[in-house]
Amino acid sequence: MSYYPSKPWDKDRIEIGILGLGVVGSGTVELLQRNRAEIERKIGLPLHIKRIAVRDLHKKRTVAVDREILTTNACEILDDPDIDIVCELIGGVDPAKEFVLRALKNGKQVVTANKEMIAKEGHELMEEAARRRLDFQFEGSVAGGIPIIQPMKNALSGNRVQEVLGIINGTTNYILTKMTQERADFHTVLKEAQAHGYAEADPTSDIEGYDAQYKIAILASIAFTSRVHVSDVYVEGITRIAAEDIEYADELGYIIKLVGVAKRVGHDRMQVRVHPALLPKSHPLAATNDVYNAVLVKGDSVGDVMFYGRGAGSGPTGSAVVGDIMDVCRNLRSGSTGRVACTCFEQKVMQPIEEVETPHYIRMVVEDKPRVLAAISSVFGDCDINIEAMIQKATRGEHTDIIWLMHETPGRSIARALEIIARLPVVVSISNWLRVEE
Repeated sequence: MSYYPSKPWDKDRIEIGILGLGVVGSGTVELLQRNRAEIERKIGLPLHIKRIAVRDLHKKRTVAVDREILTTNACEILDDPDIDIVCELIGGVDPAKEFVLRALKNGKQVVTANKEMIAKEGHELMEEAARRRLDFQFEGSVAGGIPIIQPMKNALSGNRVQEVLGIINGTTNYILTKMTQERADFHTVLKEAQAHGYAEADPTSDIEGYDAQYKIAILASIAFTSRVHVSDVYVEGITRIAAEDIEYADELGYIIKLVGVAKRVGHDRMQVRVHPALLPKSHPLAATNDVYNAVLVKGDSVGDVMFYGRGAGSGPTGSAVVGDIMDVCRNLRSGSTGRVACTCFEQKVMQPIEEVETPHYIRMVVEDKPRVLAAISSVFGDCDINIEAMIQKATRGEHTDIIWLMHETPGRSIARALEIIARLPVVVSISNWLRVEE
């Protein structure tokens, strides 16, 4: 791999170009303006926003900017030889990836908060930055204002990380928190979240787990020094969570959260998944409520380290972007850009979700008849599944709910058992099946 040597800094200020002035872009600009004097003292040089690319020059902005620096042509930033740092804050893969590659090929340092682009195309972009010995920073792509990327790539990098477990989507955490506290149904709380601006008009990326899928793929690739293909990450959303599940989990001593899980499996395998899970009420993540995020990292030397804070929004994510900008500025001054290159030098294999062993929660509706429990328990026994607990609820007409808590079992065994149980004449429906993270 060839490198372009970094040169000692010889300019009297650092020029920044920003792509996008939406939620994150506005938060970034507002913070740079509000704390400008202190930021410049910390990096030792003046900062100047030379150009901001937007779609609509006439759109009303939440942050005050000089209209003369706005442009609809991103190339005025990407090809400007005076601009030192390009902040990509438009989101998505197309045209963001093309813009970032062009910036890197023009010798510019890059800061981004684009989780989808990093999860899907980050490896190629990081390799391009490394070849040119340029910085490519993306702290804002995961968990908003919570510092997690930099600590994992630097302060915790001496550890062999065993596990990363996180609540990394604020929208779903808000919904599940409200469902838990108010015993409300999913669709009612979703509408409330949209009314408060916590959920998009099209909430698919959040409620189906795709947003968390991107984020845990990024964290896993850093944790396990192995490229994680986001398409290989198992994902399941929260749309099947009912008020009954919240209630029964509470009776069993658990709370339901959408979690991103990344675990090291032996020497050459990993499991990376996103799904709703029952967490014991004593679990460190169980008290993470509303739009807050939390990430638990388990290292072989440091033990458990917890990161907690606001996981999205203009201010928190803008804070992460500005932190990256300041880090790049320091590297520019010292001629040491590109110090931390891509560390995905291993090729770990993804463990199929069917092989993942966890405890399980199952809710089903059955006919209120004798020997129903015996018939179902027999199937679980035939499939080598041990039952930890069972709750039978009061009869509703001719039907009743039965809730099962199973000991640690591969998902394949549970799926096989439920397929057989669903065909039993006394079983009306398998209402839900969730994993448990102890």
